[in-house]
Amino acid sequence: MTTPNTPHTSHTPLWTPSPERQQASQIHQFQKAVEQKTGLRFENYTEFHRWSVEHSEAFWEHWWQHCEPIAAKLYDKVLENGDAFPGARWYVGSELNFAENLLRFRDQQTALIGLGEDGVVRTVSYQQLFGEVEQLASAMRNHGIEPGDRIAALMPNMIETVVAMLATTSIGAIWSSCSPDFGVNGACDRFGQIEPKLLFCTEAYQYNGKCIDLGGKITAIQNRLGSLEQTIVVPMFTQNDDIENSIAYHDFISHEPMALEFAALPFDHPLYIMYSSGTTGAPKCIVHSAGGTLLQHLKEHKLHTDLKRDDVLFYFTTCGWMMWNWLVSGLACGSTLVLYDGSPFAHDGKVLLNAIDEHKISIFGTSAKYIAALEKQGFKPKETHSLSALKTILSTGSPLSSSSFDYVYRDFKEDVCLSSISGGTDIVSCFMLGNPALPVHRGEIQCLGLGMAVEFWNDQGQPCINEKGELVCTKPFPSTPIGFWNDPEDKKFKAAYFDDYPNIWAHGDYGEITQNNGVIIHGRSDAVLNPGGVRIGTAEIYRQVEKIDAVVDSVVIGQEWRDDVRVVLFVVLQDSVKLDSELTDRIKTLIKNNTTIRHVPAKVIQVADIPRTISGKIVELAVRNVIHKRAIKNKDALANPEALALFANLEELQTA
Repeated sequence: MTTPNTPHTSHTPLWTPSPERQQASQIHQFQKAVEQKTGLRFENYTEFHRWSVEHSEAFWEHWWQHCEPIAAKLYDKVLENGDAFPGARWYVGSELNFAENLLRFRDQQTALIGLGEDGVVRTVSYQQLFGEVEQLASAMRNHGIEPGDRIAALMPNMIETVVAMLATTSIGAIWSSCSPDFGVNGACDRFGQIEPKLLFCTEAYQYNGKCIDLGGKITAIQNRLGSLEQTIVVPMFTQNDDIENSIAYHDFISHEPMALEFAALPFDHPLYIMYSSGTTGAPKCIVHSAGGTLLQHLKEHKLHTDLKRDDVLFYFTTCGWMMWNWLVSGLACGSTLVLYDGSPFAHDGKVLLNAIDEHKISIFGTSAKYIAALEKQGFKPKETHSLSALKTILSTGSPLSSSSFDYVYRDFKEDVCLSSISGGTDIVSCFMLGNPALPVHRGEIQCLGLGMAVEFWNDQGQPCINEKGELVCTKPFPSTPIGFWNDPEDKKFKAAYFDDYPNIWAHGDYGEITQNNGVIIHGRSDAVLNPGGVRIGTAEIYRQVEKIDAVVDSVVIGQEWRDDVRVVLFVVLQDSVKLDSELTDRIKTLIKNNTTIRHVPAKVIQVADIPRTISGKIVELAVRNVIHKRAIKNKDALANPEALALFANLEELQTA
């Protein structure tokens, strides 16, 4: 029976894999291999997942043996201090190199396809990629870069960015990137904390048909980063080397290269420094390990995405979002990766759809917002594009609405595995995601990730099914962050994830496990609405509002009102539409009919724009702070900070 306040779900799936696809999937083959080695038999995925978390040490040992990472030294022990969370250590004694595992293939197969918004296409083979990494790594070693040094990048999603990351990590230096649309303060708030020695950048980038010069921004960043020894400029459109105190990429790598050597380093050697959104203060510098990232990404790519050598993998992302790091790890499977830099709606909104056909993309990754936008604009890809190679669509960034599930199977492609995935920068991976051997149910993420002891806890701190609760992870996993940069005794790190429940990771998401053993995410815990003491996830309201064609975008918050909280919905409407009583009533009625009376907003207010982070996420907390006249601590984390002014001093918020 469907529970109240959730999107409609049922036991009838929207898509079921054919027996042939199920049997051929890597997750099915891995399960059979585990059964053969252990003498166990799992009747279904739920049983297999339960075993993987109840016997996590055995699971992760089987996974190492199955995926066979390249390692200079094997582990002495799979898990040490397994009862300590944080504090557990994985594959103790092993030594490996992240870049070596991503460069294990060195043949003529295409490794990277670089697409520009201007239509320019560049490709490099695995053999060529190895050579380019060798050239750059040699130059970096000549400059004195050593293991543990930090290398920063303010780069578009292009081939040279991948080369720079691989060269950095081949040495054992630590990679940290932001997209070029970050402002000076936003970039310095991040890079200033980690004191990089080198900065990779471009002189300009292109977005939505415009060429955006970066010269002044890079100079300002240089002036504020005292640790920088060199700025390396990769030309995008010109050979212009006007940025002061910099060297052109081709000059930096002009020396005869030394043979590429991969530094053999401990499993938990730092690989990436990534950043929280920074909308409530200075961004947290989250340090991820080489081994944990590698083993987790291999699991998610091979088992949960069924990524193989003959696949072409695409994810729409910038270098400031963890999905870029996730995408690039696809090299370890020997697949072809498509890197796109520019607006997803270029070329009359068809640029990404065209890429699916032109480059035979088989696994297409995007955001829930992109899928909803396609539907709003009336696109029916199955009528305009072949999509012949497409077998999987991945979606993340925000919960994928039930209507978007319907849209994909009605207007995109019927025979496709639609996998909504959810995790975060915090773990550089997913807690719940797809499964090519399982059916897809409307509005649901297919399953919990293998080896991830995820539960949803109610207000009494008890795990619950078919009931909303806080997302927690009760056992350590290899991609648990090493910690935060410059955080003595891990005080900030423990406060961020382990203060709510001792020895338990509290992720900050609000959701539930369904009757189908799938997952629904209802939004961030800190944005949960609480009218009359009833907790409501914001995604529950967004799912309804997205069904109305007149609404382009929306944000919902809780306003403190007369000793309680009332729900306020802000909407951005189509250009020709004005919010009137008829449209307001239609919005409220739709929400009431598909949720509960408590979900219905007390106020619906039209605004011109919605503030978002640079990675595209709605910032409900910032809007809530503005309407309550509280300070916004870090506007530089926003892509459009000017939008916040639209929510200040609204007369409609002062009336009953």
